[in-house]
Amino acid sequence: MDELLDILSELHPDVNFEEEDALIDDEILDSFDIVTLVTEIGERMDVTIGAKDITPENFNSADALYDLIERIREEEG
Repeated sequence: MDELLDILSELHPDVNFEEEDALIDDEILDSFDIVTLVTEIGERMDVTIGAKDITPENFNSADALYDLIERIREEEG
């Protein structure tokens, strides 16, 4: 989770990602941020997020995004 929070904080240092739960709904993250996140997570956490997983529900909070990463890791085995 710390690595994910680091990635998010690099995008928007002014946002408290541990408490925010409407990153997409409140337009804190935009489409460019999502592309950057998917790329950084892939490079730094060795997780490939597919197009089907890029949904508001998966990106609205750090917890939701971390849950997605964990699900993908389990699937990839």
